[in-house]
Amino acid sequence: MHTQKLNTNHLKNNIMDLKKLVADVTAKNPGQPLYIQAATEVLETICDFVNEHPKYDQYKIVERILEPERIVKFKVTWVDDKGEIQVNRGYRVQHNMAIGPYKGGIRFHPTVTEDTMKFLAFEQTFKNSLTTLPMGGGKGGSDFDPKGKSEGEVMRFCQAFMTELQKYIGADTDVPAGDIGVGGREIGFMYGQYKRLRGEHVGVLTGKGLEWGGSLIRPEATGFGAVYFLEGMLAAKKDKLAGKRCIISGFGNVAWGTALKLAELGAKLVAISGPDGYIIDEEGITTPEKIAYMDELNATRNNVVEPFAKKFKSAKFVKGKKVWEVPCEIAMTCAIQNELNGDDAKKLIENKVKYVVEVSNMGCTADAVAALQKKKVSFAPGKAANAGGVATSGLEMSQNAMHLSWTREEVDEKLHGIMNSIHANCVKYGTEKNGYINYVKGANIAGFIKVADAMIAQGIAY
Repeated sequence: MHTQKLNTNHLKNNIMDLKKLVADVTAKNPGQPLYIQAATEVLETICDFVNEHPKYDQYKIVERILEPERIVKFKVTWVDDKGEIQVNRGYRVQHNMAIGPYKGGIRFHPTVTEDTMKFLAFEQTFKNSLTTLPMGGGKGGSDFDPKGKSEGEVMRFCQAFMTELQKYIGADTDVPAGDIGVGGREIGFMYGQYKRLRGEHVGVLTGKGLEWGGSLIRPEATGFGAVYFLEGMLAAKKDKLAGKRCIISGFGNVAWGTALKLAELGAKLVAISGPDGYIIDEEGITTPEKIAYMDELNATRNNVVEPFAKKFKSAKFVKGKKVWEVPCEIAMTCAIQNELNGDDAKKLIENKVKYVVEVSNMGCTADAVAALQKKKVSFAPGKAANAGGVATSGLEMSQNAMHLSWTREEVDEKLHGIMNSIHANCVKYGTEKNGYINYVKGANIAGFIKVADAMIAQGIAY
């Protein structure tokens, strides 16, 4: 049997050429700024580590991990309530399966492009690695907008989307979940179509209903996990969450779960936001009634927060402004990518913010992250802080595989343990000589190691 011998003569003088790699990524991905941003952040933070471990250069791990294993792009044709044919684009980016089946959400939103899906799948690879669960990285979606559509239209679109997607997924191949625009209703419609076409009831999607294979606390999991990670950040600075003044963006599932756990642990949430502006409530958005109304607003899919101020007299609506101007100790992005920019970061810094947590994927622009880190604000990247959602999806996969269901307490305990482990690894690899914890660096290195070592062990298949 012939075995290829790799060239190792260059290892003694190995230096990862950061500028060349960034230039190559930029050249190979024209018109894809989100993917370039995500890749550049990872390259900048793992550079020194890779140079200290020549085996990664020997196997060209960095170059290989930058390339998705597969990008599927397909047409989705469906009929609206008026009988007119509509055409959308569907995507599934299967980025890396070195440590397990591809795993990552499905997003239905007008802003979905190949660039969006590539950056999210790339981030998902590191995020899933951080959970320590056997899940590779993937992401998918469509430029379909469920807002304003009837339930029948949403169902027909989901059925058409799954008719194409089912060719590329499976319980041991690729297990999608929900994301922006894809909740329990959409997961149900897609799962029903998968069963119809494949004739099997398997754990091919997560975020399922409890009656047919879902897991307890999955809707809250991303927010819960982010707050558990935040607790770790506070503890690392010998600080406590109780009584802290917090603001969050968004009011969807992620924001709702975050608000729920912040209230439970005694923090004071004073502001939430939507695309129409933000709500400020100095009495605190902490009561069960107020948090439940956040979830009700999300369910209406009207995409506005102004009704919150009409319902609760203590709340004030500020039209057309971003929530980041509200003074706080803790700020958490819970909406969409790049929602907090450099100018927003400056306002937060001026207002003495102490902790900023990305609960949305890549919620901060690169200049915002740089500004926060320069001022030594504790900053948590999404791939670490928002891993609770995919971690609980992984726990749902485990329950499906074993044909059993865990209690709410069992799932929450496992989620808490996973988030504590992620925080510990970020501290391990991200603590700098001056004591500042660079969570971005820590998360990227910790996530990289597991995937990279698995790729080396499996030869040059990936």
